Amino acid sequence: MTGSTEKESYDMEHIPAATWLTEAAAAADRQGPGDLLRVVLIVMVVGVVLTAWFLLRGYKRDD
Repeated sequence: MTGSTEKESYDMEHIPAATWLTEAAAAADRQGPGDLLRVVLIVMVVGVVLTAWFLLRGYKRDD
């Protein structure tokens, strides 16, 4: 079967930085703090656990 295949080209559309930032800020307002808040909470919990482990390992007695 000899057919011609069309190669699709996807050209990157140039979006000015000001337009991109404006659209990103508008999208963030609609979505709320969801992802950022999740990341902050996860990092905070991991930090507390590591700090507790580091501090409590010094109190271990090897008698």
